[in-house]
Amino acid sequence: MKMKSFKNRISLYNLLGIAILTMIVFISIYWTVSLSVNYDINENLNREINVHQGEISARNGVISFVPEGEWEEPEHQSAFMNPVFVEIYNANKKPVEKSPNLKDMGLSLTQHEGKGDFIDTHIDSIPIRQVQTPLLYNGKTVGYAVIAMSIESETRVLENLRLNLLLIYPVFLLVLFFVTRFIAQRSIQPALDIIETTKNITDNNFDKRITLPIHKDELFVLSVTINELLDRVENAITREKQFTSDASHELRTPLAIIKGTLEILIRKPRTTEEYIEKIKYCIEEVNRINNLVDQLLMLARFESYDKTVTFKDVALDQIIQEILERYATRIQGKDLKIVFTVKKHFYVLSDALMLSIIIENLLSNAIKYSKKSGLITIDLSLSDTQSTICTITDEGIGISHKELDKIYNQFYRAEATEHSEIKGTGLGLAIVKKIALLLHLNLDIESIKDIGTKVILEIKNQQ
Repeated sequence: MKMKSFKNRISLYNLLGIAILTMIVFISIYWTVSLSVNYDINENLNREINVHQGEISARNGVISFVPEGEWEEPEHQSAFMNPVFVEIYNANKKPVEKSPNLKDMGLSLTQHEGKGDFIDTHIDSIPIRQVQTPLLYNGKTVGYAVIAMSIESETRVLENLRLNLLLIYPVFLLVLFFVTRFIAQRSIQPALDIIETTKNITDNNFDKRITLPIHKDELFVLSVTINELLDRVENAITREKQFTSDASHELRTPLAIIKGTLEILIRKPRTTEEYIEKIKYCIEEVNRINNLVDQLLMLARFESYDKTVTFKDVALDQIIQEILERYATRIQGKDLKIVFTVKKHFYVLSDALMLSIIIENLLSNAIKYSKKSGLITIDLSLSDTQSTICTITDEGIGISHKELDKIYNQFYRAEATEHSEIKGTGLGLAIVKKIALLLHLNLDIESIKDIGTKVILEIKNQQ
């Protein structure tokens, strides 16, 4: 039996606790019964004392200690049927009378002349309890009476009780241990199932989950919590694998292009114009790699972001205006028309840097996917819930309905093969979604292919 086992420890601790309580109960039972038995015996002896003190009489100057016919009573005749033993001593402490059931035996008078203590002794192997008392007549001590009663049946009752309690105690504890061990085994079985299930979970076998217990107790909550943790870990591992695969693929493509271009250049001498053209092409690919790395770092930063976001009053219209100024060249290059008119500041409670990243990514996508000479509308308004609604609408290539639920996936680009001329990493909306969750913003995207896209961002106000 392994005492390191949890069920054995539970059984042992329970056993120790109940053993102490049971011992206290058993001792209390024995003590109560013993007190009751001894009280009855002592009361009977006290009644006999009172009887004999009241039976003293004198006739013609002679003291009579026992009335006529006293010794003929049954309790003074037999030594076995509820006997009462009595021996009378005179004032000089000499025995003068005794009950017939004493025969040639006697009761000893102690040196104490007053009422003595109750003394347990034996007469002819019969256990007795005796007590002595002075006999008074007219206020003077004229003798002493020593009275004893058999305590054989009482002693037998107490001995049997003590023996039974001593025998029952270890048997009770032994049975209790195994019963508690069985109950503990049943109680911790869900925990053992949890251990067994978690042992079988590996990186390549992450689909197993803990079977939920029938009763919705603490172990049920623990099982649910562990299953939820396993779900999060599995999702994290899946995202990590997908992220690694996609990132390596996205980095490998521009690197392969750069390598191929340089290999072509060194095969034979080229003109200055050809070198300049190829070098510019390589620089564009390097810029693409830099942009991809920056976005990967940003995404990784927000994936593990666990610090408290600093919420401050931010002028949303100013952020949008600054971003539009930074993208002025790209806007002019595609001859886009931007409609953004505000008559007052729209203050929101948010993190200025993170909110700027969201707006910049959304406007960048609107510009990137808009058709030449298209229209982009930016509208700010207040909702009924006193939140600011930022709506960005473009007339670009749009997204098909079946791909809308994938646009937040990392490295996903809707119909990228149809629009290979539009460069991108597929990380922008993944970053936007992550930051929106951190800032507790509501983000909704509506789109129709070849018609355009509408992005609706709901941001809490200062209130």
